[in-house]
Amino acid sequence: MNNKTLEIIIVNYNSSFWLKKTLDSIYKYYIPYSKHSIIVTVVDNASSDSSIEMLEKDYTQINLIKSEKNVGFSAGNNIALKKSNADYIMLLNSDTELTEKSKNLDTLIDIIEEDDSIGMITPKLVLSNGQMDKACHRGEPSILDCFLYYAGFEKLFPKTKFFTHYHLLHKDLNTIHQVEAITGACMITKLKYFKDVDFFDERFFMYSEDMDLCRKYREKGYKILFNPTVEIIHHKYKSGLKSKNKKVSKNIKRHFYNSFLLYYDKWYNNKFYYKILRPFFVLAVKII
Repeated sequence: MNNKTLEIIIVNYNSSFWLKKTLDSIYKYYIPYSKHSIIVTVVDNASSDSSIEMLEKDYTQINLIKSEKNVGFSAGNNIALKKSNADYIMLLNSDTELTEKSKNLDTLIDIIEEDDSIGMITPKLVLSNGQMDKACHRGEPSILDCFLYYAGFEKLFPKTKFFTHYHLLHKDLNTIHQVEAITGACMITKLKYFKDVDFFDERFFMYSEDMDLCRKYREKGYKILFNPTVEIIHHKYKSGLKSKNKKVSKNIKRHFYNSFLLYYDKWYNNKFYYKILRPFFVLAVKII
């Protein structure tokens, strides 16, 4: 395969500490080992911390895009995606960290390059405690799947297909295989595939935008793969849903449930139960 251009896109909002770890790890554990031409782009969503100062002082080699306001994850990525001329795109969260187990990321690009039916691929994402981030290995959840997951049945029956479709835990997590959705914390795809599905739906400010993107890929016939031979750490829950700041946590939860409702409206409005269940989802969002 001829050398390709890969653009790593990171959307940042007030994550100076974690962003620095992410960037340092890219330059230590991936770029020196890649055969591709790599561009690192950071879209800063009008951070009020030291992010801009840090980037302009210590990372003059990156492509820095400054948004005038916090436009969210979807729109933030779209800003960079619509400017890109790269062959491949890697979306990466600002709270991820590459390690020795990330050096062979090129193998993921090779897999997509060799098979046009594969639209998107993810490495195995591992949480700070060493456990897999199950968001990188998801199914398309039905209402029943959501109930079984949140009711705790996945933990009770972690290898039973009926109870684990939410995260597809019945599959062999040590092999490369097809999944239905992966997390926006790390996904690799061709830029032309992003264009084919018209990029992210910017109605999703944060949360569910990755599920929506994966759904659009599947609707176009593209396969989505999970590859556990490459690992990246995801320092999840350092803010957001589990933030110790109650105001921040409540605001993030509202985005989470609003995004769930938007996804439900977009993809499930043709189901017989749609109108029956929607008022309950609306009420749940309002009382958060």
